[in-house]
Amino acid sequence: MNDIALITGTSSGMGLHTAVELARRGLHVVATMRDTAKAGALRAAAGEAGVEVDVRVLDVVDHAAAARLVAQIEAELGGIHVLVNNAGQGSVATAEQLTMDEVQAQLDINYLAPVNLTKLVLPGMRERGSGRILTVTSVGGAVGQPFADAYCGAKFAVEGFMQSLAVVAERFGVGVSVMEPAAVASAFVDNAIRPESGGPYGSLLDAYISRTAGAFANAQSAESAGAAIADAVLSDEYRFRWQSSEGVTRFVGVSLADTDGSGVLGFTRSWIAAG
Repeated sequence: MNDIALITGTSSGMGLHTAVELARRGLHVVATMRDTAKAGALRAAAGEAGVEVDVRVLDVVDHAAAARLVAQIEAELGGIHVLVNNAGQGSVATAEQLTMDEVQAQLDINYLAPVNLTKLVLPGMRERGSGRILTVTSVGGAVGQPFADAYCGAKFAVEGFMQSLAVVAERFGVGVSVMEPAAVASAFVDNAIRPESGGPYGSLLDAYISRTAGAFANAQSAESAGAAIADAVLSDEYRFRWQSSEGVTRFVGVSLADTDGSGVLGFTRSWIAAG
């Protein structure tokens, strides 16, 4: 039987193309989404590629549903060999504009959901002595950005969790990694939570939105990002941290080498300069 890959957030964007690409490379892909009525684009892309995907419903913030799905896959298919935590949601707001419920929602989907799924698949991977867990984070998991307080906070958190886990999991043959894409052409921006009014932050927020719109106008294609995720999952080379393009590697590298924080703040200040 082919290796089984469980992927979240596959109705569009990177998740869709990751699912198709891993199926094309011979894995049995269990592609999940909150609403399987939205599976048409995925099924069409899989059909064009001449592959099949196993579409199942999962709202990743429902931890009990996730546990039931993992148990079902293990019973039906014999185990999960690859987990790609891809589902996520953006948030555009600075601290004062955020309610604590909105902060919690960012933690729920971008941090606690991948943590929960990772915990669920680990026992089977550990017992088999092999497995790959890759969590799609963001450049926002390494570079704090204006008006992304809650989003970057959750992405920083999940990177910290996975990096801490990685050296323990590898002792049992399980590779734990993160993938850091930048702007990717998808519905991500449209689905981001944002304030109705900028209030005292209005001009700064407008400048940030303008800059972000420009970045997404020149975004990496979701197909290219999906291929990069598939490459990372199947690579014979183990790395904890992957980026979806050379440009992203350079961008993230500024933060990883920024021991006093001045480098990141130096370039992110320009993102709200019009204010």
